Amino acid sequence: MTTSRDALRSAQLYTDDILYCLVHLPPGAITAAAGVLAEIGTPFSALIADKDEVTLLVPQEAWDDFARRLPDHEVQAGYRLITFDLVLDMNLVGFLALVSQILAGAGVPLLALSAYQRDHILVQAAHFDAAWAALRQAQSSED
Repeated sequence: MTTSRDALRSAQLYTDDILYCLVHLPPGAITAAAGVLAEIGTPFSALIADKDEVTLLVPQEAWDDFARRLPDHEVQAGYRLITFDLVLDMNLVGFLALVSQILAGAGVPLLALSAYQRDHILVQAAHFDAAWAALRQAQSSED
C-alpha cells in the first residue's frame, strides 16, 4: 500500500505562475458566481457553496472584470497554486496532513483544495518560495 510519504515523493509539483484570489459571497450568490466561473473558463478555478457562504477561486486578473457584478463580496488576493500532479488513491490516508505538517514547519499557511484525483494548495505569494522549497526538500528526504 502506498504511504503519504511515497505519494509525495512520486508527485510532480506543478504551478502556473498565476496570482489567484479568493472571493467570499453570501449564500444566495451561487448562481451569479457560477456564471462568473463559466465566463472566465480558466483551467484552474473553484466554486464552493455551503450553508453559510459561497467561495469563488479565480485568477486575480479575471476578478477585476467581474467584481462589480457580485456586490456583497470580500476578496483575499495574491495566492499562488501548487498542484500535486499525481493521481491519488481514494484510500490514501494522511496526504494533506503530511503536506500541512511540512508547510507548518516552514511557517507557511495554506488553503487546501481537493479535486477528484489530485490535491492542490494555495499559498500566499509571499510564502510561495518557502513552500516550494520545503516541499521539494521533503520529496527528497529519506525519512
